[in-house]
Amino acid sequence: MSLRDQMLFAKRLSFMVRAGAPLIEGLIIMHKQARTRGSRAVYTHLIKDIENGQYLHASLGRSKRLFGDFGISVIRVGEMSGTLSENLAYLAEELEKRTALRKKVLSALLYPAFITVATLGVSTLLTAYIFPKIMPIFQSLNVDLPLSTRALVAISVYLHSYGLYTLLALIIGGIGTMVLYHRTEKFRYMVDRTILFLPIAGTIMRSYNVTNFSRMLGILLKSGMTSIEALEVIVGGTTNRVYRTDYHRINDLVIQGKRISTHLEANPRYYPPTLAHMIAIGEMTGNLPETLLTLADMYEKEVDDLTRNLSSLIEPILMVVMGILVGLIAVSVITPIYGITQHLQR
Repeated sequence: MSLRDQMLFAKRLSFMVRAGAPLIEGLIIMHKQARTRGSRAVYTHLIKDIENGQYLHASLGRSKRLFGDFGISVIRVGEMSGTLSENLAYLAEELEKRTALRKKVLSALLYPAFITVATLGVSTLLTAYIFPKIMPIFQSLNVDLPLSTRALVAISVYLHSYGLYTLLALIIGGIGTMVLYHRTEKFRYMVDRTILFLPIAGTIMRSYNVTNFSRMLGILLKSGMTSIEALEVIVGGTTNRVYRTDYHRINDLVIQGKRISTHLEANPRYYPPTLAHMIAIGEMTGNLPETLLTLADMYEKEVDDLTRNLSSLIEPILMVVMGILVGLIAVSVITPIYGITQHLQR
């Protein structure tokens, strides 16, 4: 299931259970409302397991790719403590916020990439296909070409001769990188770590991971899990390998009786000082779940501001860069034509 599908599942089931409908009836109603064959198959599987006396979390746990460790754990605690409706509501709210946050981050990072690709595409089109059609005119007149035009000629000749090979090499390299990223933990760790320390994008990704950590830990603790159980779930629900490895370390320290805030304070590169200080206060006052959820809201707003500011800042910069590139190509073409015209007039 996508995050959105998980959110809708939790929200609708929470409403039905809170309204007094038995769990099995709620699932049957949702099965009837399902629009896709895949969704209906999931509900059929859940209904069958519940009819056979299984818990909902146990049925969902048989196929974790449909519903992640985090959601299953929240539902499990709800079933064990008799607070399933409340826990499903917490889960739906968290998934809704996570979905919105992911969309903001992706839109902020994809927009500059799209503009960059478009700029390079226009420049390549002009250089590889338009410029070669007028280049024979320059060559036949034996005129001295400006430096910018000579550079454009060299690039045009290269693209005309080796452009397809270069494109093929880039595609193969990209596919190879993706395969390495998904199959090699060491390489994935290295890539994730590099991204975290990139200008602007790194700041957004660190805030994004801190937001997810605070919200997941807050929800799990509020639902009744211990810190050790919650951290184990968070490890399984974190995709960034740097933070996943670090959450393993935090879990080991908590098992040894140490506080979460102690590790966060010692690693300011990954965790803002405010996060560590506020968690330390929450640990001392026994109000950690609420503190974490407040921090999650605060850092979510920070990510929102960062993505909005990035879009506002990057758009004019990229437009200027695009204008300069296209302008340089235009000047490289127009300058020799103007020189030829002046030469013929004499």
